[in-house]
Amino acid sequence: MTQTHDITTIADVRAAEGVIRQFLSPVPMVRSYALESALGLAAGRRVWIKDYGWTPVGSFKVLGALNWMARNAESIGDRPVAAHSSGNFASGLSFAGHAYGKRVIIVMPDDAPEIKFERTRSFGAEIRTYDKSTDHVTGLRDQLTREIAEAERAVQASPYDDKNVIAGNGVGGLEIVDELKRQGRGLSQFVCAVSGGGLMAGHALAIADGFPAAQIVAVEPSGADDFARSLAAGRRIRVEKPESICDGLLSYDVGTHNWPIMQSKVSSAITVSDDQTKDAMKWIQQHHGLRTEPSGAVTTAALLSNQVATDGDGDIVVVVSGRNVDADDFRDWTN
Repeated sequence: MTQTHDITTIADVRAAEGVIRQFLSPVPMVRSYALESALGLAAGRRVWIKDYGWTPVGSFKVLGALNWMARNAESIGDRPVAAHSSGNFASGLSFAGHAYGKRVIIVMPDDAPEIKFERTRSFGAEIRTYDKSTDHVTGLRDQLTREIAEAERAVQASPYDDKNVIAGNGVGGLEIVDELKRQGRGLSQFVCAVSGGGLMAGHALAIADGFPAAQIVAVEPSGADDFARSLAAGRRIRVEKPESICDGLLSYDVGTHNWPIMQSKVSSAITVSDDQTKDAMKWIQQHHGLRTEPSGAVTTAALLSNQVATDGDGDIVVVVSGRNVDADDFRDWTN
């Protein structure tokens, strides 16, 4: 069981902001007139897209990776850092390694989008691959990561199940709260994707602190709905073989550090089909000119399919977590 002192707090998130600001300015929030119209919102209410595709690595993962690297840089010393990732944490950790002068070795599925391989290598990380289709049986992903750690004396980093990663990701939530309050806006719904929970846990801390009455809504692919099952059961549930085009949302279960935060702060969990996600990818491109990856579009899919209760008189914030998708795949999914 996670010990109380290991649970990330809003104070940890605020402390992480100083780290993130050394490298990144706040990620933009774009007002979506198109979503306001599609949802039939009352006059005066707004929908905002928090677009993490804007970051140097094309996703939110750089936030948690930077904070993790900053907090561990001294203890890492001249040793390398090892981690497994579907691709976005890979490039985030690679960026952080470049920023702090650390060697990074990443274990990635061999079928990850080419853009995720390219971005990870562009900041200097080394990549080892494994067969994702059999990993639920072989456990090769975790085995390879452990072997690298042992052979290279590497320090292992978790893509989501880590206090410093959660806190770094939560800085994006602080940005949302600060921007809305700067404009004198309220918040009724915050809609965010969930995989291992690093994004949602960090953001939930900031949103719940800034807007305690806001509904915090989690979204998952229907073929990888471990958090929705967990929230219903009141305990962490593992999905043995998650399946979806959303390659960034295929964790087997929510992390142990993430679960207590999310269980206490997330209002509801929604699942969307891959077809709904494809429709949302096309919609976002048509209305906002953004080519999002499937994992980044699930939140918009939940809104467009009318699964999110939009009651209240405050604004809605929807997270687009990343834009790292290969052009051919995007075309195939949106035609």
